[in-house]
Amino acid sequence: MADIELGGGAFAAVMTSTLTCPHCGDKRTLEMPSDACVAFEHCPACGATIRPNAGDCCVFCSFGDAPCPPIQEARAQGRTCDCC
Repeated sequence: MADIELGGGAFAAVMTSTLTCPHCGDKRTLEMPSDACVAFEHCPACGATIRPNAGDCCVFCSFGDAPCPPIQEARAQGRTCDCC
């Protein structure tokens, strides 16, 4: 976890997410960037390019067990995210 400063104080963001390939089911735990969304990821098991579902900002929000840090921050502040 990493502390991210919010207007009213710090909040601890989960910085890793287990990404599950929607094509083959392969699972990998990856570090997420604290200030950006990941638009695509390559699956080493099947070679597919994983892209987010419509309406999601990144692959972690669609196929991870934890959403990306910008979404976590927005939820902690009680707002929607306009990160991407």
